[in-house]
Amino acid sequence: MKYVVTWRERPTGSVAEYEAAQERVLEIFSGLETPETLMFHQFVVRVGEFGGYAVVETDVPADLQYLATVYAGFSFTVEPVMDVMDAVAAETRGIEYRDALRSR
Repeated sequence: MKYVVTWRERPTGSVAEYEAAQERVLEIFSGLETPETLMFHQFVVRVGEFGGYAVVETDVPADLQYLATVYAGFSFTVEPVMDVMDAVAAETRGIEYRDALRSR
């Protein structure tokens, strides 16, 4: 299953706390080994902010929860998505079923 993951830094108190949080995130990121069950198709950041987006594919969503826990300094939104052609095929099948019911 594919997921779009959005993250934003959690607000902190003072400038010093904010800077310390950024340094901690970079420290964690530099040593983290991403679970092999996660395939990152896209991994981008928003310019001028600390946060971004990733398109991740996995059959083990618990590994996404693991990463969200590792990076507790961020808030995450994880949305399941599918390729557009797969969605079109499913929608076409649904429309055909609906139309068949109507013609009975």
